[in-house]
Amino acid sequence: MSLPDPPASARTRTVLVTGAAGGLGRAFALGFADRGYRVAVADLDTDGAKETARLAQNAGADAWHGRVDVTDTRSTEELAARVAEFGDGRIDVLVNNAAVYGTVTRSPLEDIDPAEWDLVMAVNLKGPWLMTRAASPHLPEGGRVVNLSSATVYSGSENWAHYVASKGGVIALTRVMAKELGRRSITVNAIAPGFTLTEASRGLLEEAESYGVDRGALRRASRPGDIVGAALYLAGPDSDFVTGQTLVVDGGRQFI
Repeated sequence: MSLPDPPASARTRTVLVTGAAGGLGRAFALGFADRGYRVAVADLDTDGAKETARLAQNAGADAWHGRVDVTDTRSTEELAARVAEFGDGRIDVLVNNAAVYGTVTRSPLEDIDPAEWDLVMAVNLKGPWLMTRAASPHLPEGGRVVNLSSATVYSGSENWAHYVASKGGVIALTRVMAKELGRRSITVNAIAPGFTLTEASRGLLEEAESYGVDRGALRRASRPGDIVGAALYLAGPDSDFVTGQTLVVDGGRQFI
């Protein structure tokens, strides 16, 4: 007689984090590793993804790394299939973190290069759709999707129309995904971080350490670790009945 499957709480859960070569993506991967997840990371930067996987392994996690172009259907489907193999046939949590950010040109809306607009939309908005579309057949009942938006959606940051619009689209996409995937008891939520100190952020502004600090209820800069707890919450059992929501994590710079 075959034994029944163990309950989800007793199984090692598999998380896939895109855009995990560094910054927030690496922080998410290591946060999940510390919680005992099986961690898969992917990025266009395969060397960075490999290093993230190595760090996750050093933290005691079973880890895998690969390459993905989130704007390409075949690439996302191949990644999802490979991660499902790594995860014993399932992807329990998908964190859609890959985005164009540090290289985005800040300029008035009249001066934005249409080609750059298209690139930002392709990575930041089409990417989460394609990646979730590819992962969907491998998401089990009780699965989780966590999308990365941005608190810039609420502040309407000037000279960044394409980035802000793409991240606003992520919030709208999250709500539709929550409705559709909710029929399978899969939750979909978004995190909207404020300005966070990563390699990319420091490259954007000389005064990155102090940028916006005086506008927050908590008068300090945000670091990647500050955002990780939100992802762990949205991926875990305490958020079973939370879906279609956007959690702003910005130290109280904005109250939504």
